[in-house]
Amino acid sequence: MKRTSTVFLQIVVVLIGIGALALLLWEPHIEGVNAHATFFQVYLDPFIALVYGGSIPFFVGVYQAFKVLGYAGKNKIFSPAAVKALRTIKYCAIAIIGFVAIEEVVIMLNHGSDDAAGGVFMGVLITFGSIVIGTAAAMFERILQNAVDIKSENDLTV
Repeated sequence: MKRTSTVFLQIVVVLIGIGALALLLWEPHIEGVNAHATFFQVYLDPFIALVYGGSIPFFVGVYQAFKVLGYAGKNKIFSPAAVKALRTIKYCAIAIIGFVAIEEVVIMLNHGSDDAAGGVFMGVLITFGSIVIGTAAAMFERILQNAVDIKSENDLTV
C-alpha cells in the first residue's frame, strides 16, 4: 500500500474521531429535553453518562484503526502488533454493541418518552455498523494471524 493512501486514510480516521467528539459535545445541548437545561443538568443525566461511557470503546477502536493504518504504511502489517490492534478493534465493536443494548433497554423502560422509535432506530444502525466492523476486524485478524504464523515458521526454518 502506498504511503500517501495510508496517510489519507489516517486523516479520514482522525476526522471521523473529531466529528464524533464534536457531536458528543454539541448534541446534548440541543436535544429537546435539555434545550433549556443548565450545563450541569445536561451532563449529569444518567443516559448521557451512559452514552459517554459507550463512546470510550469507539475512540479506542478509532485509535487502533489509526495504528493499523500506520503499520500498513510502514509495511509492517504482518506483525503481531497489527494482529493485536485488530483484536482490540473487534473487542471494541463488541463493547459498543453491549453499551447500545443497555441504552436501548433504558430507552424502552423510559415510560415518559413520547417517541422512542428514533432512538431505537439509531441504536439499530449503530449496532449494525458495529457488527460489520467487528466481523471485518475478526476476519482480518484471522488472516493476519495466519500470515504471521507462516512468516514465523519460515523464519525458523531458514
